[in-house]
Amino acid sequence: MITGRMRIIPIRNEVEAQELIRRIGPDQAAVEIMSPKAVHRVIYVKNVSTPAALILKQEMLARGGEAAINRAVIVARTEMTDVLLMGTLQQYRQVLHRLRQQPFGLKGLAVELEAILGTAEGLEPSPGLKCGAYQLPLGQRTLIMGILNLTPDSFSDGGQFNQPEVALARARQLVEDGADLIDVGAESTRPGAQLVTAEEEWARLAPVLPLLLRELSVPISLDTYKVEVARKALDLGVGMINDIWGLRADPEMAQVIAQYGVPVVVMHNREQPHYQDLMAEIVQDLGYSLALADQAGIDPQNIILDPGIGFGKTLEHNLEVMQRLAEIRSLGKPILIGTSRKSMIGQVLKVPVVQRLEGTIATVVLGINGGADLVRVHDVRSMALAVQMTDAMVRFSSVGPGRKAKDQIN
Repeated sequence: MITGRMRIIPIRNEVEAQELIRRIGPDQAAVEIMSPKAVHRVIYVKNVSTPAALILKQEMLARGGEAAINRAVIVARTEMTDVLLMGTLQQYRQVLHRLRQQPFGLKGLAVELEAILGTAEGLEPSPGLKCGAYQLPLGQRTLIMGILNLTPDSFSDGGQFNQPEVALARARQLVEDGADLIDVGAESTRPGAQLVTAEEEWARLAPVLPLLLRELSVPISLDTYKVEVARKALDLGVGMINDIWGLRADPEMAQVIAQYGVPVVVMHNREQPHYQDLMAEIVQDLGYSLALADQAGIDPQNIILDPGIGFGKTLEHNLEVMQRLAEIRSLGKPILIGTSRKSMIGQVLKVPVVQRLEGTIATVVLGINGGADLVRVHDVRSMALAVQMTDAMVRFSSVGPGRKAKDQIN
């Protein structure tokens, strides 16, 4: 019989475990000993050799954990298997010590496993995000990226803001409404949109960017995947690049971003929405983009990941990504989501673009709860209120009225 004397408590990380154990009243040494036992992690590992998988399973079992492997491994009918690891932080730490002494690639697997376990803990405070002359408080609260389209054919507001003075007025309103930075785009990326040349894209940007940089009190991000356009904008003082092709469209993009030392949003994208294992492939694709960034010398603290809602994905894919957003945290980077007014909302609610405010709010709230650090939106005023309330619940702190936390460095 359930009497109400007991309850199941979800523990997200070791910090939460320590706080909970302290309520009981043990000494600090006991808190540190017990807290790793309170955090359970399930980790999916792809493509492990048969000998390594057998050792992994043996080591996990020996410490009270578990590892699921393909049954063909037991009868030596496969050379590779995926492995599902299940255990507490304490068990993983004990296993890591053993794996570092093992052959069959387990030393390297131990390094990766330790890194992934670390990303889930969130023990290290973020230094913030430096965008030119501005420092944004990344990790302290959810940042709002306001959308400014200079395109004649964007799905939501094409043609409304492509004149310089109109664009400036719109950007000022976004900042007044609570935007922490403005993302400027000059080429529509909606399905079926006409591609534009770098020359045409820059022709749309050139009259507007200097105005924004001079008149606004927040950083400017540029939504482009063309290195020629990015370089010109960075020369003017743009503080961030938002690349919808995750550094893969232009082989020089990563080098340019590294050269200028600005943050970059690395988005997941595909030409066609074909997947065998959706989240595994998204994480793998983003991992490839991270490798390109590393090879080019981009500061690891300057990378933000975007799962690419609405890009190379069906409605079902988009809904699943939103539900499983936390899995992308395994890559150890801040996450941006861009769901504002998108077709996913229209397909579910059966409403046109102009009636997707409530649906967008729902996605923003769920995204923050799933680990998003930035949200890219059109309707900043409404989203700022939803974000502030969600932060108060998810981050256990209120950012106060007005959300004016943008501090200029110079």
